[in-house]
Amino acid sequence: MSERDTTRPVERRGTDPHHRCRPCRPADARKAVEHAVTECRGLHSAASCDVRALSDAVLVASELTTNAILHGGGITDFQVDVVGPGAHPGVLLSVCDRSHDLPVAVPPTDDRGHRRLGGRGWPIVCRLAREVRVADLPSGGKCITVVVPLS
Repeated sequence: MSERDTTRPVERRGTDPHHRCRPCRPADARKAVEHAVTECRGLHSAASCDVRALSDAVLVASELTTNAILHGGGITDFQVDVVGPGAHPGVLLSVCDRSHDLPVAVPPTDDRGHRRLGGRGWPIVCRLAREVRVADLPSGGKCITVVVPLS
C-alpha cells in the first residue's frame, strides 16, 4: 500500500461480547474468529464455509494481531463479525493499534541476498482478503479492516 486510506473503520453495533473484544494474543483472535463463524452458522443455516476458508480467516486474524503487537505498539481494539451470510459470506476483521505507520511488504532477501526473518504477514493478509482498508484513528494510531471470504 502506498497511500493511506482515510475511510472510517467499520463500527459494529450490539452487545454481543464475542464480537467486540481486545485480545492480548493472536491465539485469542483466532478463537474469536472461529467463534464468530460457528455462531453465524448456527443462526443462518445457509451460512457455510469450507475448512480452508475458515483457516484463511484465522490466519489473517493471527497475522494482523501479531503485526499490531510487534510493529504497532499493541492492540487497542479488535472486532470480528461475519458479513453477508448467503451468496458471498466473509469474516470482517478490524485490528487497531497505536502506530500511524503503514504496513509494508519487505523483500524476502536483503541487499546481500540473505533471507530475511519475517516480513511475510502483510502480503499474506493482502492476498487472502478481498478488501483491505487502513484508516487513521482520531485518537491516534490506525485501524486495519479486512474482509476474508468464506466461500
